[in-house]
Order: sequence, then structure tokens, then C-alpha cells
Amino acid sequence: MFFLRYGPIGQERPAVEDPEGRVFDLTPLTADIDGAFLAEDGLDRAKTAVLAGELEQIDVSGQRIGAPIARPPAVSCIGMNYAAHAAESGAEPPQLPVLFYKHPGTVVGPDDDVVLPHGSLKSDWEVELAVVMKATPRRLESADEALDYVAGYTIANDLSERASQIELSGGQWSKGKSAATFCPTGPYLVPADEVDPQSLRLRCRINGELRQDSVTSDMIFPVAEIIRHLSHHVLLLPGDLVLTGTPQGVALSGRFPYLQVGDVMELEIEGLGRQRQVVVAE
Repeated sequence: MFFLRYGPIGQERPAVEDPEGRVFDLTPLTADIDGAFLAEDGLDRAKTAVLAGELEQIDVSGQRIGAPIARPPAVSCIGMNYAAHAAESGAEPPQLPVLFYKHPGTVVGPDDDVVLPHGSLKSDWEVELAVVMKATPRRLESADEALDYVAGYTIANDLSERASQIELSGGQWSKGKSAATFCPTGPYLVPADEVDPQSLRLRCRINGELRQDSVTSDMIFPVAEIIRHLSHHVLLLPGDLVLTGTPQGVALSGRFPYLQVGDVMELEIEGLGRQRQVVVAE
């Protein structure tokens, strides 16, 4: 099943698409796909309702698609989680997960325009597997428990303004990660029991040219270990997004130019769909 939200910004409605491509209205079950819905086993209840023929089929063609999770309480991000990306960034692979935050207000739809911050000369793309939480893990002893707290997975573009992140950071990355529109997310939330998070291919193209092409099996810290580790240090809530790092192939490597107005970013992760954003002026 593919869970999605459609409609104008701020007026999105929840829906679910079955494997045959039929889309069903979720409003009889919930006003939105948010933390409360996920915490109450909303995805399983929705699957049951679809199979029982209890939901109305709808047509969302031509509609804007929003981020598949409404109002995430937090966007937690893991940095340098692919060895080749750490190397191209000039850093040694980390010994422990590196955590930073994006402002939740940066989350926009998968095909919404991305606004280049005024004066930015170093804005960068980053395709990432994003984890959506359904419950709060607390001091997990084993990574074997961790995925029980995951609702599902989606795609995120962890856009970064590198001057703000590195040169003007003051020692913390979030300043370069939290510009408006800097976290396109979606199009779908795919339930956790339908995804193997460590066997997905992820790609990013800029103006049609392939820049990132890797597999999640190359993560330094797999999803389960990330969740286990974070459960000892930070509060994760239902509806939270956890971004799991990006592979090599970003502009920070020096091999490609940074983003400019008019550039087109196309991101995809196997089984989770595709995104497309146009870079526009502030």
C-alpha cells in the first residue's frame, strides 16, 4: 500500500493507493496522516478497510501531492552515513551516528518548488531514505527491537546550504539545513512491513544527469542501529522523520556545480516513488 496526501498546501487530504493503482479516500478513518494516526495502528486499519471494500475510490490525477506525513514533530538527520560520502566531504567515517536537525517547517511536497536562499552560492542536493516513526523507543537494548517502532519509509531531499552549514555554522549543521522548502518529502509513505530498508537503490539526477547512485546496504549505520542509538539519547515521537544520510555524488565533493535557479532535481528510491523539484529564486 502507498499512503499519500493530496491537495493545496495546508489543505491536504489523506488517501491510500493499492497495488493496482486504485486510490481510496482515508477521511472516514482519519482527518490526516499524522503522528496520532500512526500511533493508533492507522496504517494497518487502513489496509483492512481497503481489503474489506469500506473506502470510497477517488481520482487524484492532476492534484498536487503533499508530503505523506502531516506536521512531523521533528526531523532528525544522520550525517555522513555512507563511507564514500564522508570521504568526498573530507571527513573520516564516524564511529557513532552524527545527529543534526532540520526545522519541521522545511517539509514540503515531493514536487514543490525549492526556493534558493537569497545570495546562496552553495546550495546542494541529498537524496535520502527517511524513516517515519509510529511509537517512542526508549533505551533499546538491541537493534533487533528497533524496527518495531517504525511506521514506514519515504524519500527526502535533505537540501543543504553549505556556506551556512560549514563556514557560518558556529559548530552546528542545522543553520545550513533549515531554509524554507529544504526538505521535500514523499510522494508516498510505504508501510514498514513492505520494505527492506537495507536493500534499496537510491538515485538523484540534476538536469537529467545522474549524480547519486547507491544502495542503502552501504550505510555505515543501518536503520535499526540508528533507531537503537537514538533511543538512548533523544526523544522520538510518532510522526517524526528520521533522515538516514546521503550517498556520494553531491556538489560538496567539488565534482559538480552547486544548485542554481532553474535547475531540476529528480530523486528516486526503489519501491518508494519519485520526486521532482525546480529551483526557484527567493
